[in-house]
Amino acid sequence: MTPPPAGVHDPWDSLRQAAEAVRDTILADLGAADAAVPVSEAPESKGLFAFPAFPLAKALRRAPNEIAADIAGRPAPAPFSALVAEGPYVNFREDPGAFAALVLASVRAMGESYGVSPERPERVLLEHTSINPTGPIHVGRARNPIYGDSLARILRLAGCRVTREYLVNDVGKQMVLQYWATKNLSPEDVGPPDRKKDDYRLVKYYQKAAALLEERPELNAEVMELIQRFERGDAALAREVRQVSERVLRGILESLARIDVSYDSFFWESDLILDGRVQNVIERLTPRGREEDGARYLDLSAHGLEGDAAKYFFVTRHGTSLYTTRDIAYHLDKMERCDVAINVLGEDQKLTFQRLKAAFRLLGIDWAPETLFYAFVGLPEGRLSTRKGLVVYLDDLLDEAVDRAYAEVSKRREDLPEARKREIAEFVGVGAVRYNIARVQAEKRILFRWEEALNFEGSSAPFLQYAHARACGILDKAGGPAGPGDPRLLVHPGERRLLRWIAKFPSSVRDAADGRRVHQVAAFAADFASVFNEFYRDCPVLSSAADVRAARLALVDAARIVFRNALGCLGLKAPREM
Repeated sequence: MTPPPAGVHDPWDSLRQAAEAVRDTILADLGAADAAVPVSEAPESKGLFAFPAFPLAKALRRAPNEIAADIAGRPAPAPFSALVAEGPYVNFREDPGAFAALVLASVRAMGESYGVSPERPERVLLEHTSINPTGPIHVGRARNPIYGDSLARILRLAGCRVTREYLVNDVGKQMVLQYWATKNLSPEDVGPPDRKKDDYRLVKYYQKAAALLEERPELNAEVMELIQRFERGDAALAREVRQVSERVLRGILESLARIDVSYDSFFWESDLILDGRVQNVIERLTPRGREEDGARYLDLSAHGLEGDAAKYFFVTRHGTSLYTTRDIAYHLDKMERCDVAINVLGEDQKLTFQRLKAAFRLLGIDWAPETLFYAFVGLPEGRLSTRKGLVVYLDDLLDEAVDRAYAEVSKRREDLPEARKREIAEFVGVGAVRYNIARVQAEKRILFRWEEALNFEGSSAPFLQYAHARACGILDKAGGPAGPGDPRLLVHPGERRLLRWIAKFPSSVRDAADGRRVHQVAAFAADFASVFNEFYRDCPVLSSAADVRAARLALVDAARIVFRNALGCLGLKAPREM
C-alpha cells in the first residue's frame, strides 16, 4: 500500500491531539499546567472526547462540577464546537458537518490506503508457524499461522517493516527418523496416503518408523549414528535430510496458501550446524555448564526456575546438540537481523522460552524476543472430532467449512451459476475458519463451532463479507460515488456514528499492532459492520434527494474502504457479491 501523506492518515488521532492542545491551554490558564488530566474518548452521545475536572479539585480548592462549568464555553478549533460541561467532565462536541468534511477528506486523500500509518524505522522479524516438517498441519496448530499472519498484516498497516519467517526444523531425531524411513521402507510398508500431497505421503513413513522404533529398540543405534554424522557436519547427509523436509514443507505450505498465509523468508536449522554456529554456542556454554550422565546443562536456578525446570541441557551424552542449543544459535542470528523479534508460540512452549531468556541473561546478553503464546483450537464432538482416531488436519477443516458454506450459498442464491456458487463457498468457508480463530484473544482456548463460524447474522466472516458486498452493491447500482458531495448534509445520527467509526479505523489498527492484539481488529470489524448496517437501515442512499444521495454515496465508499482494509488485516477476501 502507498505510504500516507503527512498529517491526513489518521483523523481521530489528529483530533485527539487538538483536544489535548486545548486542554493544555486551559490548564496553563488555570495555573495547573503540571496536573495529570487525561483526554479520553467520550460516549457517542456526549461528543468526541472529554477530560475530567476531578484531578484539578484539590489544587484549585473547588468542586469538579464548578471547575467544568467555568471551562465550558471556551472555544475549540474546528470541527469542535465550544466546550460543554457534563457534570464534572468537559466534553469536546463536534460540529457534524465540519466533522464529516474532515473525515471524508482524509479518506479521499488516502484513497484505498486509508488506514495505513507512516512507515516506522524498526525492523520487525515475526516468526510464526514453524511446524516440524514431519506431516500435515493439524487443527490444534492452525491458530499459529492464522494469528501470526494476521498480526503481520496489522503491523504492516500500522507502518512496521515486517519480515515473516518460518523456522524449518530439519535437524534432530524426528527428522533423521523420517529420512531413515524413506530410505528403508516401501510404499507397501506404510500404506496409501489420505491425500495426494507429500506431507500426507511422508507422514506415513514417519509414523511407521516411530512404531518400528518401539518394536525394535536396536534401530535406535542406527538412527543415532545418522544424527552424529549430521552433527559432525556431513553435508551430503544434511542435504538428503533437507530434501525430505522440503517435500513435507511444500505440502504444509500448499495447505497454508489456501488460507492466504505466506512467508518472506525460511530459516533452515541445519545451516546452524553446517556453518559451525551451533558448535560455537556449545563452546560458549560449556565453561558455564554442569555435567549429568555425560550430558551438559546450564543451571538456571538463579533466574527464577526451580528443580528440573532449572536444568537447561545443551549437549546430549552422545555429544550432539539439542533443540535448545540450536534455538540459542538461531536467536543470536535474529539479533543481527532485526530491531524487534516476535515469536508466535503455542502455550506448551512457555517453559522453553522462559529457559531461553534465562540462558541469555546468564550469558550477559541484554536481549530477548517478544513471545506471544496462544491456546490451542479444539473441536466439539462430531464429524471432525477425530481422524481415524488420530488428529484432525487443517485440510479437513477447510473442506468441511467450504462444503457447509456451499450449502448455505446454494440455499440463499439459487440464481447464481454453479461456478460462482463454488467460488463464493471457497472464500466464505476459508474466511469463516480464519475469522473464527482470529476473533478470540490469543490466550483463550477456542472451541470451533460451525454455527458461530458460518453465521451470516453475527460476529463472523460471512457477516463482515456480506456488509462489504452490500456497500459495493450500493455503489454499483449508483454507478459509483458521484464525487465528494456536500459532507455538511451528513447530520443524521446513523451517518454521524458511521463517520466516527471510519475516523477511528487507523488508530484502532495501530493500537492493535502496538498491543499485538489481533482480536481487537476482528472486534472492530464486527462492530463496524453492525454500525454500517444500522446506517443502511435508517438512511436511504439511492432513493435520497440528489444532494443527500451524493454525500451518502461518498460515505458508503469510505465505509467500503474501511471494510476492505479491515478484512485484509485478517486475511479475508472482500467480495463485491455474495
